[in-house]
Amino acid sequence: MSAVAAKAKISLGGLYRYFVNKEDLFAQVIADLHEQLYQASTSAEHSFRTDPYGALLEAHRGYLELYSREPDVMRAFMQAAHVEDRFRDFWWHMRTRHIERFVSALAEVHGITKINGVDAAVVTESLACMVEQSAYVWYAQRQLHGTDVDLDVAAHAVAHAWYATIFGQSATGRPLA
Repeated sequence: MSAVAAKAKISLGGLYRYFVNKEDLFAQVIADLHEQLYQASTSAEHSFRTDPYGALLEAHRGYLELYSREPDVMRAFMQAAHVEDRFRDFWWHMRTRHIERFVSALAEVHGITKINGVDAAVVTESLACMVEQSAYVWYAQRQLHGTDVDLDVAAHAVAHAWYATIFGQSATGRPLA
């Protein structure tokens, strides 16, 4: 806490006024980052109704870009989620919020509640897991991955997987081969 107070240029007492300990401080950092991730993964430029691929691409790029800017925090958060119930529950709430938003939009905008006979929520969760793990490997574990994955390439890869899975065709409108 002393190092944080010094870096923030506030007194240690001032820091303790807002946070009981470093776990509380970390929880607030994660809460703020989650809200930023949630907002970043919202498509503002493309309509999910008329341009679903563009909306998926924009939303995934926003998520991946923010994740790539905060690799240390995201890595620490995922590690904390594996050992502390508090952070595990927060992680679960984060991902559930993202999934529920998409499932609702899919049903409301496209009338899709099942994908190849499987509940859309289950399919969406599987796709969300892919993006979450990809972001973790590509950005939070960049040094282990050994190759930098360009954000545009990453966004296109995951957006295409989502689009092809949900709509059964490539982003060009041609059937999948």
